[in-house]
Amino acid sequence: MANRYNAIVADFGITQSIGYLLINIDEEEGTTVSQAAALLGLKSTSLSRMLNQLEETGLIYRESNKGDKRSVKIYLTPLGKEKRHLARVTVKQFNNYLNSHIKEADRQYLNDMLKKINQLTLNYKPENTEK
Repeated sequence: MANRYNAIVADFGITQSIGYLLINIDEEEGTTVSQAAALLGLKSTSLSRMLNQLEETGLIYRESNKGDKRSVKIYLTPLGKEKRHLARVTVKQFNNYLNSHIKEADRQYLNDMLKKINQLTLNYKPENTEK
């Protein structure tokens, strides 16, 4: 699915990760770099390259957080808002397409299985392999 999303949004000059980030930046309040990193499952330092790219392409700008000078907030530029809109529309259309072709019972089964796999993953404890 990720590959298909990337192929679709490549026409807009973004990637799935960039689209996801743009969709989740608060339009009024901005989003802290640490919040964005947590959202994408990255460390703040790993997010730096993506943020630099987004700033260079004019999708975002960064400002020091007025409430906490140690943190930085990300805001969307007008171009970033435009790309976010395209990403949202694409996600909705793609999800509607999938939903129209997958029965509710199958969706529920998949959801239940993913929850089960997630819980099993969390519960797994490796056996001691020392001899």
